[in-house]
Order: sequence, then C-alpha cells, then structure tokens
Amino acid sequence: MFKLSKLLFHSRNQLTQKRGFLEAANDYQWLRRSAAKIFAPYSITRGKLHFLPPLLPPTFSKLESGGFRVDRRGVIALTFWPAVGERKYDWDKRQTFALSATEIGSLISLGSKDSCEFFHDPSMLSSNAGQVRKSFSIKAHDNGGGYFISLSVVNNILKTNDRFVVPVTTAEFAVMRTVFNFALPHIMGWDHYTNQPPKSIDENPPKVASEFMATEWDR
Repeated sequence: MFKLSKLLFHSRNQLTQKRGFLEAANDYQWLRRSAAKIFAPYSITRGKLHFLPPLLPPTFSKLESGGFRVDRRGVIALTFWPAVGERKYDWDKRQTFALSATEIGSLISLGSKDSCEFFHDPSMLSSNAGQVRKSFSIKAHDNGGGYFISLSVVNNILKTNDRFVVPVTTAEFAVMRTVFNFALPHIMGWDHYTNQPPKSIDENPPKVASEFMATEWDR
C-alpha cells in the first residue's frame, strides 16, 4: 500500500512538472510571435535603496547606399533610487549612470580584489558643463566576498548632492557580469551586423573586404 501511494505521488508530481514545462513552452512560443515589448529587469534591493541596470540599445542612421550604420552606441543605464517605505521607492529622486562599452569592459574584467571608478559630466558639451558631476565606483570588499557599488551626483544647478551605496554579493556580481557580457555586442550594434541576411552569391563583395581576404587568407 505504501509503495502504491508513493508511486502515485511520484506520477502526479511528474505530470505536474510536465504540464508546467508545456505551459512555459507555449508562453515562449507566444512571446516569439508577439510584437509586444518585453521587460526583463534584474534589480538589487538593499534597505533604503533599489538598483536596476536596464539596457538602452544603439541608434542607427541610414546611408545613401541604403544600408545603416551605428550612429550612437547603446549603454547600460544603472538606475538608483531611494526607498520611502517598505518596498516603496521614490522614482522622482532616481539617479542614473550610463555605462559605455569600454566601461562595461572594465567591470567585466574586475578581479575579486580590484576596483574601478568613472566620472561623467552629462552637460559637458553645453553651456552647463561642470554643473552636474557624476562619480560611479566599484570597490571590492576587504574579505573578497563581494563589492560596494556607489554613485555620487553633485548638481550645482539644483543645489543637491546625492550619494547611493549598494553592497553586492559575489553571486549578484556574477549575474551582473554575465548580463554585461551578453549585452555588450547588443549595445555596440554587433547583433544586427552579424544577423544580416546572407548576400547573394552573384553579388560582388566590397572592395575593402576583397583586399582583406586576399592578404589575410589567400596566401
């Protein structure tokens, strides 16, 4: 009787898991066919602070030849905002720091005892240059068990001085590193470049490409 009950429980559990897998597969197929925008945030919450790194894709400009080129590379915009209660955050007081491709490379290559710091002036090319200064840094814990991520924003126009500090565990930073590795070619536009439809076999390759192939491989 005990063996029969155990067998029935095991079969019911397998059936539930299989149903869950089928539902997930159906949802995935629907998402692939859907034109709706998909959100997949990864956030870290520490006491009075919420931290979220969304990806902003690059922009493209059309060439006279009909093709497109990257006009401006994308960024990973780290967003910090303070808490005003339990699981409630003040979106109006949020601050962001846009990481470039090279800065993301610095974060990806960080060792367990390394640190890095970046400085941004959002109004550098305008008459308000120097009025807003942003400082972003990542410093390793003394015991090698994670990092401190901090953002300081001094706004002389609004007379404000905001500072955010987020302790991040080794596991959380490993997730961030993996996400950054995946996102890097996307913010550079390389995913569009490598996913272009194949050219016709009768189409002549560009002159530069032909010369490169002749010097690099046809030796």
